[in-house]
Amino acid sequence: MAISLTKLCKPLYSFSFPSIYFSSPIHSISSQRLLEQSIKSAIESKNYQQIVDLLNDSNKTSQTSNPFSFLLNFPQNHRTKVINEVLQSFVPLRPRSHPRVAYSHLLSFTLQSPNPLPLSLAILQRTFRSGCSPVPQTHLLLSSVWLHQRKQPNQTVPTILLQMKSIGYQPDSGTCNYLISSLCKVDQFDEAIQVLKGMAKAGCVADVDSFSSVIGPLCDLKKTKQVEELMKEMVSRYRLSPRKEMVVKVIKSMRANKEVDKTVEMVNFLEEMNLEIGFESYELVVDMCLEANLFVLAGKVAIRMTNKGFIPHIKVRQKVFQKLADAGQVELAYFLKNRFTELNS
Repeated sequence: MAISLTKLCKPLYSFSFPSIYFSSPIHSISSQRLLEQSIKSAIESKNYQQIVDLLNDSNKTSQTSNPFSFLLNFPQNHRTKVINEVLQSFVPLRPRSHPRVAYSHLLSFTLQSPNPLPLSLAILQRTFRSGCSPVPQTHLLLSSVWLHQRKQPNQTVPTILLQMKSIGYQPDSGTCNYLISSLCKVDQFDEAIQVLKGMAKAGCVADVDSFSSVIGPLCDLKKTKQVEELMKEMVSRYRLSPRKEMVVKVIKSMRANKEVDKTVEMVNFLEEMNLEIGFESYELVVDMCLEANLFVLAGKVAIRMTNKGFIPHIKVRQKVFQKLADAGQVELAYFLKNRFTELNS
């Protein structure tokens, strides 16, 4: 990762971010000042919903500075109160995505301000609940402020998340999952796992997406030891069923590491937990066994595959039969051939 952990842990307001949402060669300074003044007037008069129309109209032309930057002149508590009131005023608006531009500016401003948490998490939550998604740069900004906050004394995962309650918000899985994903994007997997495991103490139960946010990137990096631990915890402790595509991703990662025994053990574990394993996963395991010249094991996995009503593709069927026969496992070979015939008829 090009960005060092030290840089990530710096407070964001010490960075030089002219604007992460908009870039423009030239834009009238007077227009920007007019927009900022209009938003300031709307805030002073508590006509918060007017902000949405102001920003949506201005979004047709580019901005080079955040129109909420004047809020830095407000004391911290007053700034938080104002932004919270702005967020609450957006809730009844329809369509819910109408304040999308306003959410983006508020999130950008807050993440780059002193003491960005927990307000940034509240804005993030409102963004998701409006059916919108933050811009990609938010991953870096959020992970940076989170890591900086975690370095402070007594700042555990539940402690930080529960601070949302002080401004009237309840931590939820959507917000936490985005945080987990953000940490993974900057290779902070251990911290992402800490968030995953700390969610429950903040009253927020991890779901399938919570685990997928970590397991997916770990599979890409072939960190199968951590993947195996998370899969077992997900199923045994949280009673969650991994999606078929997640199981396929895990098996492909183990296949890349040539970990046949570990893969078969994982399939056994999932079967023992009465979880559904798809056709592609079984056939991948059969292929792995064949690649490792473990022909008897390939036959046994193929039998379990047929017990689930699946039949391998014809080339795999032929290869399993031939390799078993060549290895002297004639009885097993013909038993499998009969099973294939029965299912195929």
